[in-house]
Amino acid sequence: MTANPPNPVNPPNPSNPPFPLTGEPLLLDLLNTRPAGVGDLIAGPEGLAAWLTVQEGRLGPVAKAGPAEVAAVHAVREAAGAALTAARRGERPPAGALRALNEASAGAPAHRELAWTPEAGLTAAPHRTGTPARRLAAELADAAAELLADPRVRDVRECEGADCVLLFLPANPRRRWCVASTCGNRARVARYYARHKP
Repeated sequence: MTANPPNPVNPPNPSNPPFPLTGEPLLLDLLNTRPAGVGDLIAGPEGLAAWLTVQEGRLGPVAKAGPAEVAAVHAVREAAGAALTAARRGERPPAGALRALNEASAGAPAHRELAWTPEAGLTAAPHRTGTPARRLAAELADAAAELLADPRVRDVRECEGADCVLLFLPANPRRRWCVASTCGNRARVARYYARHKP
């Protein structure tokens, strides 16, 4: 599982999309597109396209995010969220969630495609068949399967920040917040004011 450094909440602008936390396992980055009090950050094609830009290099290219891609990603997110909630507790995930993830993964089979270039020599790059929506859903379902089957799934935490629902997989067992400079600072400021209240 590749991880980039967390991206704290920033005001929306074209060069800095409003995704509160990225760089976690891909499944968590997907689930974190619905932060508390903000709504769905990938509700439409524009939001999904921005999220896909942030995830560049972690997913295959999508020429254009349209309604079919949004629907496919939402279906995977719903199923993966239900499965993760159960898996974090060591419980059996809902059969419908597992079925949806398996169907998404099977909807765009992957194989290795051999190619020769003078610069790189022989390469074997993964290649998926199917529509862009199915390929995207399959990649996300595979990312979900990777985390759900990982013993560390029980280590996934929800941020302890007030009203924050973002998920992360801590590298340090003492990590408590999605982003220490945001939720962590808010908690420290709240504790300070509580101690110094007249």
